[in-house]
Amino acid sequence: MRPALGRRGPRPRHHRDPTWTAAPRGRLQELPTRTRWSRRTVLLPEMVVDALREHEKRQRAERTAAARETWTDTPYVFTSSVGTPLEPRILTRTFHALLERHGFRKVRLHDLRHTCVSLLLSLGVHPRIVMEIVGHSAIEMTMYV
Repeated sequence: MRPALGRRGPRPRHHRDPTWTAAPRGRLQELPTRTRWSRRTVLLPEMVVDALREHEKRQRAERTAAARETWTDTPYVFTSSVGTPLEPRILTRTFHALLERHGFRKVRLHDLRHTCVSLLLSLGVHPRIVMEIVGHSAIEMTMYV
């Protein structure tokens, strides 16, 4: 087993649901989720569901605009303009360019998890629901963010 990017040592195998992508040797490769609890169904605030529905409409338009033979159907919510998985380095560069364009300081993409927790709590979402959304194992971890 090859190590995942940004980790030391091999990724532990807890189950076989391939939902994580990495880019070893320049190619995207699906890897299993980190733990068996990583794959879960969560409740989402209505504003997030609305945003995902809008994204789905835009994605359908991209699928229609792409030549039938160039679109790749994948199970991912966020894809390239031809349906393929997003390459992590390109996603990071795009994110940093958006931050710079709008005058925000440069932060890691992962830091958005902490921002998500803070925003949901400030909007009055129950801490237990926020904990489930971000996958924390203890409520103290959610409240500490």
